[in-house]
Order: sequence, then C-alpha cells, then structure tokens
Amino acid sequence: MAHNGRRGLAERYTALRQAAAMQDADPEAILEAAFAELDAAIDMLTSGELDPVPDNGDGEHAPPDTLSAERRLLRAVFQRAPVPLFILEQDGTVRRANAAAGELVGAAPGYVTGRPLTTFVDLPSRAVVQSQLAAIIRTGAPRRAPCKVLGSDGVIAAVLMATPFELPDGQRLLAATLLAAAVAPLVRQRAADAPAAAAGTEALRAMTRRMDTVTAVTRLLLDNSTFSEAVTLQRCARLLASDLASWVVVDMERTDRLRRHLVVGPSDELATELARRIRAIDPRPGTAPAMVHEAGKSMLLAHVDDTQVLGTDQDGMPLLALIGATSMLTVPITDGATGYGSLTLARPPEQERFGIADLGLAEELGEHLGVAIRVDRMFRHRSAVAEALQASLLPATLPEIPGLDLSAAYLPAGAGLEVSGDFYDVFPIRGGWALTIGDVCGKGQEAAAMTAAARHAIRVLASFDDDPGAVLAKANEILLAGGYEDRFVTAKLAYVRWEKRRLRVTLADAGHPGPAVVRADGRVELMAGGGQPLGLFPAAGLPAAPPQVETLRLGVGDLLFFYSDGVTDARDVDQAYFEDRLADELAALAGRAAAEAARAIQGQLVGFSADELRDDITILVAKVTALSHMVTAHASKVTA
Repeated sequence: MAHNGRRGLAERYTALRQAAAMQDADPEAILEAAFAELDAAIDMLTSGELDPVPDNGDGEHAPPDTLSAERRLLRAVFQRAPVPLFILEQDGTVRRANAAAGELVGAAPGYVTGRPLTTFVDLPSRAVVQSQLAAIIRTGAPRRAPCKVLGSDGVIAAVLMATPFELPDGQRLLAATLLAAAVAPLVRQRAADAPAAAAGTEALRAMTRRMDTVTAVTRLLLDNSTFSEAVTLQRCARLLASDLASWVVVDMERTDRLRRHLVVGPSDELATELARRIRAIDPRPGTAPAMVHEAGKSMLLAHVDDTQVLGTDQDGMPLLALIGATSMLTVPITDGATGYGSLTLARPPEQERFGIADLGLAEELGEHLGVAIRVDRMFRHRSAVAEALQASLLPATLPEIPGLDLSAAYLPAGAGLEVSGDFYDVFPIRGGWALTIGDVCGKGQEAAAMTAAARHAIRVLASFDDDPGAVLAKANEILLAGGYEDRFVTAKLAYVRWEKRRLRVTLADAGHPGPAVVRADGRVELMAGGGQPLGLFPAAGLPAAPPQVETLRLGVGDLLFFYSDGVTDARDVDQAYFEDRLADELAALAGRAAAEAARAIQGQLVGFSADELRDDITILVAKVTALSHMVTAHASKVTA
C-alpha cells in the first residue's frame, strides 16, 4: 500500500536520525542506508505512488491534502537528512541542496543553489568530478569518484556518489552526495550546540585581527617618508600577504591601461617564480581586476567557480589554478574621486574563505592606498616643480676661469618640496670676474620670484658698474620697487681681479654671513657679515648708507669660502651650532681642491645635524691655483 510505504519511509527516516546522533554510529553505514531510502523516495515519486489513491477502506478517495502532506514529508526527509545531498541539473548546476550539504561546504543551501557543484570542489578535483557527472548523464549508470571538497574548515577528502533519475514530466536530474572521510561530525549536532561564548570569542579574535591589519597598514602609510608610490604599494602588499591572504595582486592604471604592477605570494622559491610569471601578464578586459577598476565596484567570490576570472597565462592556464586559490576578492584602489587600479586578494582552500567582513576590510584598505597614492603623486609633482624652479635660479655650470678653481654645492632642507631662496652666481665683469651669493627670506613661489629678481639685477648692474657696493645699493632700489612685501635678501658680491702676483678681492656686503678665507698654510679668517639686507629699507640705497665694502688679497693656494646661513645655523642633537666648529673644519681643508672642500663641509653638516637641516645650505668655493702672469692674457681678453 502506498500509505504503508509512506509510513514506513517516515519511520525509517526517524530511526536513521536517531542512529546518527548516537556516539558510536557508523557514518558510512548510515549514509548507505540513507541513500537506499532516497532511492525508495525517488521511486515513489516517479511511479506515482504519492498520487491520491483509495486507501480508506470505504471506496472513497483520500482527502486532497494527503498528497501535500506526503510531499512535505519528502522535503523534510531531504532537508533534514544527516548526509550532504544535492539535486543537480544535467550540466552539474545545483538545483537543490540540503542543510547537511550547506554545512559541508560552509554556506547556506540557498547560496549553493544555482552554482556548479564543482565550485565547492578543490581545483585539482574539478575536472574529474565534471567528467564523472557527464559520464552519468551519458550512460545512465551511477558512479563513484574520489575528490576533495572545499569544506568550511579547509580541504576534505571525500567520495562523490551520484545517480540519475527522471521526473514524471521527463526531466532528467542527478542525485548526488559527497561522503566525507570526516563525515561523523556531520551526523551529530555541531555548531548549533556549540557554546555561544566560543563563537563570540572567535568573532572577537577575527575583529581584532582585522583592526590590527588596518592599524599596521595605516602606520605603514604614515611612515612612508620617501613619498614613493612603488615603495608604498610593495610594503602594503607584503603586509597583506602575511596577514590577510596568501596571494596579493596589485594592478595599476598606466597610460590609460590597467597593468600588472605587483604580485606577492608565500615566501618560498616556487611561489616567487609563480609571482614573477604572473607579474608579466597584464589583466585583460573581462577579468575581475579590469571589471572592478572600470566599474569602481568590488567583487567577492567566496567560492570561485570560474577559474579564469583572474586571467590566464600564455598557455591558457588559469592564473588562479596556478596559485591554487579557490576564494578571491577584488576591490578598487581609489581615493573616492579617482580610481588608480585594483587590489586582489586570493586564498587557497586550506584557509578560511573570504566573507563580507573581509570585503569591508579590503575596501577600506583600498581607500587608504588610494589616498596614499594621491598624496605621493602630489608630493612628487610639487617636488618636480620645486626642483625645476630651483634649477632655473642657479647656474647650470660654473665658468672655467684660468687661475681659479671653482665649485659650488646646494642642499635643500627637508624634502625639498618648496623652492629655496638661496642663490649663487659667477659671471664676467670688466677686467675680472664677479662672485655673488645670497639668501631670500622664506620659501615658495614668492621667494623664488624675489630670488630671480635679485640675482639678475646684480648680474646686469655689475656689467656696468665697477663698484660692488653701488651695485648692491641699486639692486636694493629695484627690489623695493618690486613690491615683495616683508621679504628681504641678504647678499655678498665679490669682484676678483689680478693685481700683480696676487688676486685682489673687493667685497660688498648686504647682511650676509662670511665669507671665510682659508690660507694655504691652514690659517682661517672668518669675515664678519655686515650691512643692511636688500629690499627692506630705502636708506640702504642712499650714498650716506651704502653696503659695506672691504678689500682682501689672495695668493696661490688660498681659498675663498662663501656660504649661506644654513651652514652657521645647523645644530646637533645637543643644540650646539656648527658655526662654532666651522673654522676648525675649514683649517683641515687647506690645500684641498675647491670641489673637495665643498663636499667635505657638506658631509660634515649632514653628519653634525643627523640629517635634520634647519635651513637650506649653499656653498661657493674659489681657490687660487696660478700666478697672475699665467692669466694675464685671459683677463685682457675678457676686458676687451
């Protein structure tokens, strides 16, 4: 009787559930019995035994709701069966999955439905499972195949068991199960009976790990004193590869194309070679990195069903298969307004699959990276502009002057992102040469404009005036007329001409320190600064208060050392000034070439201040190398 068959099925189902909950239950035997009952249920469905039939002993038909009740029973048997059960379409897509199947793969049955069964199978086993399913459809015979399942706790060795069946309407489907070697936990009550405290502790640990990762990345980005985009991305990728995912792929937009920038994996030789191989393959249109970058929307693939989603190599091998990853997420690298590329994280099956919390963390890190890249590019642009503008304020090369050895050095304080007000110049005048050095108060574009005005005014005026003091006085009036507000310029202007067997130096001062004279025998004379800075007081340009002028003479081997106040103001960690040791350092340079002297003082300053300069450093050195009769012809030529 159909009723007796249904009643028997229900009784046996209850008995199997009770047996599965027993401590010494044999999971494989219970599984085989459950399959037998499933076969019986399928037979009842296909034979029509569940249709309403007379069974009340009085010749009347059973009530119409009997069929619905029996169908509910079969659905309950399917859903509550203590083994993972799948109903598959002929192409291997899951039509239905029961609760045990969801527990096995660590996902809700609704998530499993509609995805290929191979999505939940480890990469090396997917081809085998697909072939076996195709063989079942082709032959109509049940089959068994060993495989590995991507379980909730990692990879699980299992056996696929599947058989075909046909519905009354002619549809051909597959009934399948995955018999895991560790199936015993599946037939007992598991996570639902676990103490809530344990689950809460694990959630708290996961949250703490994510917060630690965000903190570490933020600290890394803030500590990036080099303002290097490449360094930022590399350090961040290595951190994520050690804390969040086994594989990290960074793709960046370059010349309007998304290009592979960085691939970081486990720290072993094989992974290093794979990373190098994948690094050479730019993301193609239609891959996850390209789609995420184009749309600006993240992609989470807790179970990767399409292994080509990251692209393929030249031989058509999926990149995800190369690295053995089965869970992946890709997020845009963006500052909120501009998309710079995409960040992809991938995990192998032995690691926990990515979830919504991981996606949120990755999106936040993608935004952090985007902001860091924007800042890096902004600083690089400002630095390039500053360097170009600074170069325009200094001579590209120093002229070759017979009898003089010339050298100069310039070292900006800090990152060099602002244009300095320091300048120096060497140019010909009537009967000799002029050397000038100066410093404009402040930095930036306004300071650069005043620097250019001061340097070129001095150069032009010196071509017509043999008095360096008068030149500075006239330059003062030009700067006052320029309207540079409260800015001012300190400057030194030296005219050098040969006088018999010595070099005569006429030096005019407008509030600038130095210079120092280093004699060939090691004696050092530190000349005091004087005069008023240019660009502040009109009185500085009046004959009654001209810039201070003095004269000195140099012989062969003597060295004239010009410098800016960045040299004298440099301090060490104990707040001692370099100015106090300048004379001793210069004395040790007696007899050295001009370039050696400049480099030596520059190196001493950097070491003394522990690379923390308070102001820009400018040095100009002129050393007498020949007697006057050796350069007379050249001087006459210049004068002519």
